[in-house]
Amino acid sequence: MSERAGLRPSPRTLVAALAVASALALAGCSSTGSSSSDSSNTSFVKGDGEVTTVAAAHRGSAISLSGKDLNGQQLALSSFRGKVVVINVWGSWCGPCRAEASGFEQVYQAQQGKGVAFLGIDTRDLQEPEAQAFVSSHGLTYPSLYDPDGSLLLHFPAGSLDPQAIPSTLILDRQGRIAVRALEPLEGSQLTQLLAPVLAEKS
Repeated sequence: MSERAGLRPSPRTLVAALAVASALALAGCSSTGSSSSDSSNTSFVKGDGEVTTVAAAHRGSAISLSGKDLNGQQLALSSFRGKVVVINVWGSWCGPCRAEASGFEQVYQAQQGKGVAFLGIDTRDLQEPEAQAFVSSHGLTYPSLYDPDGSLLLHFPAGSLDPQAIPSTLILDRQGRIAVRALEPLEGSQLTQLLAPVLAEKS
């Protein structure tokens, strides 16, 4: 099936970094709609409310990302290989990101002992102290890559289920392939529900 990701108008620089693909075609996908985005907040790139899941036989190649975290330490996604990985794209300036952050930490604490890793991508925060204050205020204990210019988001392969909104959440299987993409803020219970079938896979 094919899908189109409808992006809300945004600042020109943000659009340039996020407009990787406007149309996606991927066999074996299924999507469900939702409307939990905050339409009153215009300082974020609003997703279309779609959650897309991909059957294991139809997933693409493993995703490769690396860079520096918010403490200036080198961090590579490949270090989590063999685990189910939740990638959350956020910015301290984004209201829906603030709304979902504490729930993500709760799910991380509950799931990390089951072979789940979390990785944030902090994008478009031009000042690290603002991003670090976000992490501190929400008690986030999992690492985040620092992506002030949005360039990390362009590393997702063209035509893949790349993150096209802020916030976006991806769930990678144990081989590092995208199994789920959510273009909307998620509550902790929603995230737990999306994680369960990927965790249940044997490899």
